Amino acid sequence: MKTLLKILGLVLLAVLGVVAYAAALPDDFRIERTATIKAPPDKIYPLIADFKAWTAWSPWETKDPAMKRTYSEPSSGKGATYAWDGNSEVGSGEMVIAEAAPASKVLLDMHFKSPFEARNKAEFILTPDGDATKVSWAMHGPQPLLSKVICLFMNMDEMVGGEFEKGLAALKSKAEG
Repeated sequence: MKTLLKILGLVLLAVLGVVAYAAALPDDFRIERTATIKAPPDKIYPLIADFKAWTAWSPWETKDPAMKRTYSEPSSGKGATYAWDGNSEVGSGEMVIAEAAPASKVLLDMHFKSPFEARNKAEFILTPDGDATKVSWAMHGPQPLLSKVICLFMNMDEMVGGEFEKGLAALKSKAEG
């Protein structure tokens, strides 16, 4: 019995240590990737500012061919919405274009419903760079304690950032093609 109590005590101490360490992590997160696309901003912008155009480049669009999509009309510009409901890889949620400045930026309010509830912001910033455009894709938001604990065991920057890199590569291919 004493051995079992010692083991339980050590497990409890380890769990408390993990939670205490996680609690000390930042309360917000930011994931960002950038690509240079050899196209003018006004050619890239419509691919980002119209949710229906996302099927051509968003990495999440190919993860569930049976995903249900709902678009507002219009599907582009400030106030446009896009809702999705898919498999465990894409989950479900909704995005709203909060701000759209032609050929320069698109800001999104994101509401993930599953597999985890979260409300985040995403932004696309287009910056002319000679005969090309620098495109930055970022997501940021609050990081509650549960997210902090998960991030101790899974590198969210690599996971989500890797998807951003795939999406930017597909966006580049589409815009340069």
